[in-house]
Amino acid sequence: MAPKITDFVEEAGAPGLIAGIGAVLLAPVLIPVVAGIGKPIAKSIIKGGLVAYEKSKGAFAELGETWEDIVAEAKAELAESEETPAFEAASTPIDSSSDNGV
Repeated sequence: MAPKITDFVEEAGAPGLIAGIGAVLLAPVLIPVVAGIGKPIAKSIIKGGLVAYEKSKGAFAELGETWEDIVAEAKAELAESEETPAFEAASTPIDSSSDNGV
């Protein structure tokens, strides 16, 4: 069942009804005033965003270069560790005699 306008009026009460009528009557006056104030504010927010974007482009480029350097160093260390054996052979021969120190 669709709600009826009388249901809204009963729930809002007299203060809500008066506020609604006032908003309807003042809207033609308030909208241009708010738009006049809002446009410069919106432009300043957009300008600030553009400035922040330009500054962050440099920071992100530097961060990207640093990341690439770290990745290159890690790859070089991996390549170096693959070239050297994990363990080295003993330089002295192992005594295999079974005299047990006697």
